[in-house]
Amino acid sequence: MPHPELRGLLTDIGTEELAHLEMVGAIVYQLTRNLSPAEIKKSGFDSYFINHTTAVYPANTNGTPFTAAYIQSTGDVLTDLHEDMAAEQKARTTYDNILRLVDDPDVCDAIKFLRAREIVHYQRFGEGLRLATDRLNEKNFYAFTPGLDRVIQK
Repeated sequence: MPHPELRGLLTDIGTEELAHLEMVGAIVYQLTRNLSPAEIKKSGFDSYFINHTTAVYPANTNGTPFTAAYIQSTGDVLTDLHEDMAAEQKARTTYDNILRLVDDPDVCDAIKFLRAREIVHYQRFGEGLRLATDRLNEKNFYAFTPGLDRVIQK
């Protein structure tokens, strides 16, 4: 990120996103740590349990593990901030879907908190996008960047 304010924004949100992962992992662990073998089989948790017991293993509901390929980065400030905003909306949708399926009040409270933070992150990325756009417009970056037209036309 070319602007210190945006670097700070990314650091703050990135740090909080790691805390979200920790919170979700703690929820999963607390919900699964005392399951009996019968409950594990009945719930469909058995294939996960065989590989990971009740350890937190970052994977989606299909069992696909987290990979750095999920992190989209182009190096273009505006494109990357739009991607960040889209990722926050996808996370919000995931939390919405969890809330549709879960009835445990303690889990729901934690998920509602995480959902609210994704909305704040979306707003903060929007502020960052406006800042980056203003800064690029001040420099008339896209109109007067030598060589950009040659690169685009290739």
